[in-house]
Amino acid sequence: MKPVRVGICGLGTVGSGSFSILRKNAEEITRRVGRSIEIVQVGARRDNPAIDTSKANVTRDIFDVANNPEIDILIELIGGTTVAKELVLTAIKNGKHVVTANKALIAEHGNEIFEKAQEKGVMVAFEAAVAGGIPIIKTVREGLSANRIDWLAGIINGTGNFILSEMSEKGRAFNDVLAEAQALGYAEADPTFDVEGIDAAHKLTILASIAFGIPLQFERVYTEGISKITEEDVSFSDQLGYNIKHLGIARRTDKGIELRVHPTLISKKQLLANVNDVMNAVMVKGDAVGPTLTYGAGAGALATGSSVIADVIDVARTLTADPYNRVPHLAFQPNALSDLQVLDMDDVECGFFLNMMIQDKAGVLANITEILSINGISIESLIQREQEENDLVPLVVMTHSVKEKNMNMAITGIEALPDVVGKVQRIRVETLI
Repeated sequence: MKPVRVGICGLGTVGSGSFSILRKNAEEITRRVGRSIEIVQVGARRDNPAIDTSKANVTRDIFDVANNPEIDILIELIGGTTVAKELVLTAIKNGKHVVTANKALIAEHGNEIFEKAQEKGVMVAFEAAVAGGIPIIKTVREGLSANRIDWLAGIINGTGNFILSEMSEKGRAFNDVLAEAQALGYAEADPTFDVEGIDAAHKLTILASIAFGIPLQFERVYTEGISKITEEDVSFSDQLGYNIKHLGIARRTDKGIELRVHPTLISKKQLLANVNDVMNAVMVKGDAVGPTLTYGAGAGALATGSSVIADVIDVARTLTADPYNRVPHLAFQPNALSDLQVLDMDDVECGFFLNMMIQDKAGVLANITEILSINGISIESLIQREQEENDLVPLVVMTHSVKEKNMNMAITGIEALPDVVGKVQRIRVETLI
């Protein structure tokens, strides 16, 4: 059969990994697809010394690839949301299928891109956009398609997980571990996307749309980072039997969909609480299958390249299929997407961990518990350590589940007490059952 002709745009980490896998595993891939997949052209502003492209047709203008009539599938690996969007839309306009690892592009512009692809009868595949080498998109979209998904929760940023793991296992400070993560290449010079949850929010947007059949709504994701997590938070959590993880959580409720990224206490008995270093893991609960856990490398040239090429193989297998009989981009037919509302964070319910410094005086604890009670918050457990400097005592309170808006009012009231010093540190608690 005629070979499937591919063009790769971008020869960075993922681009070089994808190029290498296609060349190295060419025979195995041909056996799986039933015909060969050939790299016809590569678009890259500069060469990558990690791979040999001397026998490839290399252009410095990536739009040459999108406009090349010989190419069936364009692989977009340049990143960003401006040029990448123009490149992808150009390829779609020219009737090419697209494979991308660009989570920001899909999360922010996927609705438009999928609509254009639907009009042209082409596919846009994006497995590598979430959790690197873990086939979580395929798992949720296809493997769990018989289920009504109740919720999903994931460690979907390796940099943040590395930092929290080091803080937990070695008692290190956030800034110290962040510096090491940057030295190791896990974090960028500007780590904002990773440590403040933006990267995870992009990925959660995609997962939630596939799980619940809702349009992509990145702007509706509540996002909170890990930069304020202290060694004391980690230590107290450990005493209570919890680990702190930076989670992306999407849950279906009677009132709408929760979409949130934030530091979270999880019981050490949970498998997800024991995912460490730069690894990723996603739990998904379906009504038929129950809870599932998918685990693996969330980044890296070969791990992410593995997902890119798996998408290329999937597209190659279905090139001649009727467009209306292919797996929909967001798992549900485009005309059957739900208008389920995304909840405001104020309406989300969960337990809370509160860490504060108080004056060592009679009646302070009673005042705090009264404020919690007035706001309908019941206490699950409490830790008070010995007095520190200036007659200050650390106090940790674990609460039962309550609405976020109630907790906000309680924290405002507690911080206004004259014997509570500084801000109250609040970390949400999840049971994941």
